[in-house]
Amino acid sequence: MTPSLSPQTAETAADSRPADTAPVPLARILVALDASEHANKALEEAIRLTKSAAGTITGIHAYAALLHDRRFKMMEGGLPERYLDEQEMGHQREVHDDLITRGLSIISDSYHDAGRAACDEGGVTFKRLSPEGKNYTKVVEAARSGDYDVLALGALGLGAVPGSLIGTVAERVVRRSPIDTFVVRDPKKAIGDGPIVAGIDGSPLSYGALMTALDLAARTGAEVHAIAAYDPYYHYVAFNKIADVLSEEAGKVFRFKEQEALHEELIDDGIAKIYQSHLEVAETLAEGLGVKIATKLLDGKPYKAILTYLEEVGASLLVVGKTGVHADGELDIGGNAENLLRLAPCHMWLTQSVYTPPLDVVAEETVAWSLEAEKKISRAPEFVRDMARRMVLRHVQKLGHTFVTSDLVDEVMGKAMPGFAANKPGGGAQLTWSKAALKLLAKLPDPAVADNIRLRAIKRARRDHSGEVLPKHVTPFLDLDADDRPVWTAAALARVAKVPAMVREPVKASVEDLALERGLKEISLELAEEAVAEARKAMCPVPPEADKE
Repeated sequence: MTPSLSPQTAETAADSRPADTAPVPLARILVALDASEHANKALEEAIRLTKSAAGTITGIHAYAALLHDRRFKMMEGGLPERYLDEQEMGHQREVHDDLITRGLSIISDSYHDAGRAACDEGGVTFKRLSPEGKNYTKVVEAARSGDYDVLALGALGLGAVPGSLIGTVAERVVRRSPIDTFVVRDPKKAIGDGPIVAGIDGSPLSYGALMTALDLAARTGAEVHAIAAYDPYYHYVAFNKIADVLSEEAGKVFRFKEQEALHEELIDDGIAKIYQSHLEVAETLAEGLGVKIATKLLDGKPYKAILTYLEEVGASLLVVGKTGVHADGELDIGGNAENLLRLAPCHMWLTQSVYTPPLDVVAEETVAWSLEAEKKISRAPEFVRDMARRMVLRHVQKLGHTFVTSDLVDEVMGKAMPGFAANKPGGGAQLTWSKAALKLLAKLPDPAVADNIRLRAIKRARRDHSGEVLPKHVTPFLDLDADDRPVWTAAALARVAKVPAMVREPVKASVEDLALERGLKEISLELAEEAVAEARKAMCPVPPEADKE
């Protein structure tokens, strides 16, 4: 399903990029079996996918006979007195030897028999793999063999208990697997029961995730959503913490105020636009394949923002790169991928497959930069400089240029960083705090966490061009108990439902803010009417007639 390249583009790309490997083939899927609900669902989904590729499934179950033998010998001295007779002990050793030489093999065979029956019913060829040894090491060895394209396994196994997030075998295998790994989270959900969501951060792995998601969607009939998440609040917190420890002299050397202003300008809008450009590339790739996808730019701690989105859309599968755009060669799994592996409410596909969009490849190989343009782009902080450069290259190529001049850099970066035009969000004025917002902050028992959230709330208020920190600026960073939130009456909900969809969520938040400000436990129709009227004044261009009952 990868888009074709013209001969000229292919020739240019050949020397500069790794071979694209996404979407990954589905003809050779390795499935870890243990008779748990999660493993059985992994097999079921693998059958669906492999059948669409006319492929083969290999079931793997490792049994550690030598480990059990050593463990029994260690326990011999602690057996009850009746077993300490030499003749009885000899008998028990024979029984146990029979268990580990034949019994464990029989159990493993029974898992494979069930797998074979499911594959026969699904019309897919089934093969058996029953290595002796530690379970996770043998699964990883098989994944590293080069004989398989995808590994499928359950997030939890037979040892799962209430509250379990991820099984130890699953976590160890995912960290070490060199191939795409499909992790089943919900045994009752199939791929396609909700949208397939692909996480995009501009890295080849993330575009590999997109191409894999598009391929899986074509096979299952699911719709595809592409999302990008960035955290503009972290850097605001970090700069304020740095300010607390820098001496006046060190601040001058560091040029703290300049650095802070530049980061404010870039992070508020520049990074957002860069990540939005990644989503635009994703849309272009999908359109080239004749597919329409939904896209969404999320702000906040990336893994938390993604978790919220998955819940909102009822996703059936999340596809992400195993590592992200800032990964180095020593990293086994990215921080966001690791958190999502434990917490995602849907299945997860961690891809090792890459795809490099032709747009970037052509720009990198054919466009030259003037010294002045290089100097200007170097003003961007190092951690986002590559992203800013790609943004300029995309714009230049769209205009048909092959030489980047400083005025072209100004054109792109000026739009990305409106602060250069004296348009800094929120200005530098000191913000006030509403009583309700302070009350929410006061409930946090950990002073360090409270201070972190205080700074994030200030940042959010400034991004809203608000002169006051309100509850709506604090609540996104809190996990409020149900008792802390006002209860909506049916009439109030019905009233807000009449507000145009494009502004419904902000209006609903303003209603809750008003309730929190007044210490109300219930949101009445009258309160909703009052808040909607205020929101109408503040949020025009929504015409008043568009919100008539």
